[in-house]
Amino acid sequence: MDLRLVRRLAAEVLGVGESRIWIDPNRVNEAAAVISRDDVRRLIKDGVITIRPESTPSRGRARLRALKRRQGRRRGPGSRKGPRYDEKRLWILRVRAQRRLLRELKEKGLIDAKTFREVYRLVKGGMFRSRAHLKLYLKEHNLIKVGAGGAGGQVQGSA
Repeated sequence: MDLRLVRRLAAEVLGVGESRIWIDPNRVNEAAAVISRDDVRRLIKDGVITIRPESTPSRGRARLRALKRRQGRRRGPGSRKGPRYDEKRLWILRVRAQRRLLRELKEKGLIDAKTFREVYRLVKGGMFRSRAHLKLYLKEHNLIKVGAGGAGGQVQGSA
């Protein structure tokens, strides 16, 4: 039983796409007898032909993306909008803090000029993640003079 004509006419009468036309499967014989737009209007009035609701886009992919974001994925610099706190600015802040620490240690006499210069070059080379990492390096290599434990605490408090 070919209902293509009925579907097309109903779509034109109702002003929607053919895919949104629903024809009652129990009353297909009535629908098949249609030959005019008036027949279609009568079937619409009787409830044989109705409009399906608009389909909404699937949320499946959105849910998956949200899950990945909760796991910490998809949050890199390429996904961000608005003002960036770029890598150069972070580098400048980190290096300045480390150089300040080295200067303080040298002024307090906790490291000598030779050590200062060597470690300064390492800072410039990006060897240390943070001030804490720099302090750890100095302690592990015994580069801080007299009581490394106490000196580290004093330095941390002053910065």
